[in-house]
Amino acid sequence: MLYPLSTLLLAPVLIGQGRYVRRITPRLPEPEGERQGTVGEGPELRLLILGDSAAAGVGASNQQDALAGQLVSALSGDHRVTWSLLAETGRKAADVLTALNAVPGDHYDVVLVSVGVNDVTGRTSTRQWLSLLNELSDHLINRVGASRVLFTAIPPMHLFPALPQPLRWYLGMRARQMNGLMESVCKSRSELEYLSVSFPLEPGFMASDGFHPGPDAYRLWAGHSAGCIRNGGQAPTPEIQQGISGSSGHAY
Repeated sequence: MLYPLSTLLLAPVLIGQGRYVRRITPRLPEPEGERQGTVGEGPELRLLILGDSAAAGVGASNQQDALAGQLVSALSGDHRVTWSLLAETGRKAADVLTALNAVPGDHYDVVLVSVGVNDVTGRTSTRQWLSLLNELSDHLINRVGASRVLFTAIPPMHLFPALPQPLRWYLGMRARQMNGLMESVCKSRSELEYLSVSFPLEPGFMASDGFHPGPDAYRLWAGHSAGCIRNGGQAPTPEIQQGISGSSGHAY
């Protein structure tokens, strides 16, 4: 109830602030580097990293320092990891599903998904969000063959000082609502896991644009994800609770 009421009452301010943030925020490129490969020794693990610009590694200078590179590195000490990165700046959940449908039917054991920021800023409805999460889960389990799908929580957008108030509060409120829905979907199926990671809002953990992850954040995200994958869904200690990255009306 609060979200639609706030949308109605604050619309002129939110639209103006969104335009301002888009105008002044630098647009960082996706990093160069390999987006697939095989590395390591041990039991085979087929891994897909899927989603938006955070999955694509925006904020890192190369893929080795981004999520995919650091996650593969963390897992390669225990596994022979065959991995692929399917991610692009600006993708909503619907775009991720479309991208999946457009690629060959490769099979993966584990899929790590980063999606939601663009659905928050793009005002994806609650019904659409739930439908898309379920469709995406069905595709990854039934067509990709994943036995485990890790959905990363939408970041705590209410904490990012790059966003002015009340836009920061408004987007943060919606992000929390959509995280609750994501968590409920994950709890409904044994193959799904809700991955929640928090990071200090300090230099090094944020990219120069003020809301994408920096290399230190990618390292923590990758380490937390690798721990969950190794531990069969149990979060590594110390347990870390919340989301990664951040956004505005800017494509994530």
